[in-house]
Amino acid sequence: MKVPFLITILLLIAVAGANAQHANLGIKGGLNVYNMHNDNGSKNDAMTGFHAGLLTHIHFTKTFALQPEFLYSRQGAKHSISDGGVAHYNLDYLNIPVMFQYMFNNGFRLEAGPQAGFLMKARQKSNGSETDLKPSLFKTDFSLGIGIGYIQPQSGFGFDARYNAGLTDITRGSVKTTNMGFQVGLLYQMDHR
Repeated sequence: MKVPFLITILLLIAVAGANAQHANLGIKGGLNVYNMHNDNGSKNDAMTGFHAGLLTHIHFTKTFALQPEFLYSRQGAKHSISDGGVAHYNLDYLNIPVMFQYMFNNGFRLEAGPQAGFLMKARQKSNGSETDLKPSLFKTDFSLGIGIGYIQPQSGFGFDARYNAGLTDITRGSVKTTNMGFQVGLLYQMDHR
């Protein structure tokens, strides 16, 4: 499933870039506040992390754009365990969101789009010990993002805020678990106009 999806994304980016009025590269990074939702009712606490990576902003018109991104993202959750301690689930992903953006003349933009995540590392830390969780998790995670951003037109600097809702189960167990979280970041688009 992940290979056809990735090929589709790359083809979409290539076609969009070829037909775009203007495309520019950029960098971004910021804060994550993520959690893992379990369908059996057990609760986790949100965990802070970070994201950082590259973006390509592709204009179709003055008001519509496509923005694929390649982001390293630290996600996960915290869970209280029976001995009174806390288990930290640290999940590291390479995320590829493809955001469709509606842009206003004043620099603000609304965005929404799919995201494919590829698990790079997964660790549970509790009571001074560390366990590799990667064998018990799926290697891909698909989600839907929605957000708002702003670019200062003259400088190319801006910020964005986004909510990502997981669509697929990330665990190989009997309990369905999905990633969900907020991201707030700073960005810079080169040759912004």
